[in-house]
Parts: sequence; structure tokens; C-alpha cells
Amino acid sequence: MSTNGVLSMAGWYFLPGLVTGYLQSILYTIFIRAGDPKPAPGSPRFVKDRRRVHIFVVLFYLAYTVYEADWQLRKESDFYQALGVAHDASEKAIQSRFRRLTVQFHPDKVNDIDKERVEAIYVRLQIAKDTLVDPVKRFAYDRFGPEMLAWTHCKTLSDFVFHGVKNITTYYFSTAVGLLLLGVLGYMQSGKFWRYMVMSTLFVVELHAMTRPTFPPILTRLVNPLLLMTWLRPPYLPFQMLALLRKLAITFFIAMSQLAPLLRDPASAAPASDTVTPQDLDRIDALAKAADQETGRLLGLELAPFAGDENSIKLLRAALKDWLVQNTVRNDPEVRAAMGRVFEGRRASA
Repeated sequence: MSTNGVLSMAGWYFLPGLVTGYLQSILYTIFIRAGDPKPAPGSPRFVKDRRRVHIFVVLFYLAYTVYEADWQLRKESDFYQALGVAHDASEKAIQSRFRRLTVQFHPDKVNDIDKERVEAIYVRLQIAKDTLVDPVKRFAYDRFGPEMLAWTHCKTLSDFVFHGVKNITTYYFSTAVGLLLLGVLGYMQSGKFWRYMVMSTLFVVELHAMTRPTFPPILTRLVNPLLLMTWLRPPYLPFQMLALLRKLAITFFIAMSQLAPLLRDPASAAPASDTVTPQDLDRIDALAKAADQETGRLLGLELAPFAGDENSIKLLRAALKDWLVQNTVRNDPEVRAAMGRVFEGRRASA
């Protein structure tokens, strides 16, 4: 996965828990009157309130992540929006629109102050026009996005499709490996079957969208007509829809992995009994023996410089005994209290 994807996952795992604590404190400050006791950490009400706040934070962060991904797509825009033409515009209409824009944005027709900005706009318009009037490049752009401009070795439709399919195969393979590693580390344990099922379905959907001559029916018949009626945003291109679906799938799975323990009934999630099984005792015994062996090994390494030197060992024993007395016996609360009473009696008698 990309660096942004890794950072997004890190944010998913650490931000909701961090925000939950602050938000719960703020809500208690707002809704609990001054002077009234606040629920103590660990109390039933505190745990219940924290679970509700955590659910709200995770759902809000899910909605925000999806909105952020869509906003990033809108910010980057696309060649159709840059030229101001529809997705089904003909080559003649694109050429005509570009000529009209040339009158406005040609670098030779502006002053020196705005020349660099206008040159950048004109270059983008030129690239957009050259891409969309070429049927092969237009097909590749609609399905793979502006990254296809870097595929200079691709000349035919088959070249673009083959390269695009290779890229998405690599993406889904790396994503599957990332999800598998998260599962091995103990994260995202809920819904493993459905997670891989949805990722496989998305892979098939992308393959279908990238190898068909027309846009996916869900775009042409449902999503884009709805956007045009509501004016929520410009219509999606296939590569924009696929990028948003990728982001939505990953963030939704991470959100569900955090929501599943919160939505589970605490009574049903509790263990049936607290009985310690013989297997548990065996594991504890093996762990204790391993810890004792490791402690003995480390102690032997520390005492290695004093091996064979009786005087040094005696000094070490005396220093260790004095350290134990100073830091263990005298720091015991009962010993300190007894010493305080003795000193207080001596001062009183004096």
C-alpha cells in the first residue's frame, strides 16, 4: 500500500481512541453541573458513556475519510472539467471548445504578471485536448486516470489495458498482504471472510470497468444522473469511482474492526466462567521457568567479571545486601511508619 494508505491506517487505529478520551471529558464538563461528581473511570456509567462516544467518533471519522477522498478527487479535477465539456462530447466539440479557451488562456495574449499562471493553465488544456481527441488515450484516461500519461511505452489499446490490469493486480495483492499482516498482528479480526470477499469483488469490478468499451452501468444509469439532478458534485469518471471505492472499502473494514467489539453485547462478550484450566497452569508454569532461566543467564553475564575473585564477590554481596535494606526494607510503608514513631518518641523524650 502507499504511504498515504499506511498513514491513514495509523490514523484509524490511534486517532479515534485519542479523540474519545478528550471528547468524553468535554461532554462531562458541558452536561454535568459544577459540583456534581463525574463518573469515575472504570465505573459502569463511565464505561457505557465511553463506548457510546467511541462509536460516534469512529462513525464520524468514517464519514470524514470518505468525504476527504471525494474532496481530493474534486480538487484534482479532470480533463473534461478543465475543458468544460461533457463526458460524451465528440472530438469536434472538444476541438471547438479548446479553440475558444485558447483565445482566453493563450500565453501570448496576457500580461507579464499572470503569464506563468496562464501558461500552466494552457499547458493543462493542451494536454487535456490531446488526450481526449485521441480515442485510445481517451479510453485509457477514463479508466486509469492521469497516471496513464506516464505510460509512454503504451501505444495501442491493448498496451494500456495490459499495463492497467498489471497495476491493479499489484495493488490488490499488496493490499491483501497488508490486511493479512494486520490480522497476524492481532488487528482487524472481525469479518475476515467478508473482507476478502469484498476485496475480491472490487478486483473483479475494476477488471470489468477497465476492459469494457462503455462506462459501468451504475455510473451512467444511477450515480451520475443523480449527481446531475442534485448538483452535489460533477459526474464521476470510472477511474474516480474506482479510486473512491478502494478508499471506502479499506476505511470501512478498519472502522468495522473497531466497531465490532463496541457493538457486541458486553454480557455475551464476557467469558462464561473464570475457571483456570490445566492448560492455563501449564502455560504459566512454562512461562515462569523460561523467565527464571533468562534471569539466571543475565545474572551470570553480569557476574562474569567477578568470577574467581572471592574479595570482589564478598564486596558485591555486601553492597547488594545494603541496597536491599535501603531500597526495599526501609521503603516499606510499615517500616517507615514504625521508624517515624520511634523518631517521634525520641524527640518527645528529648
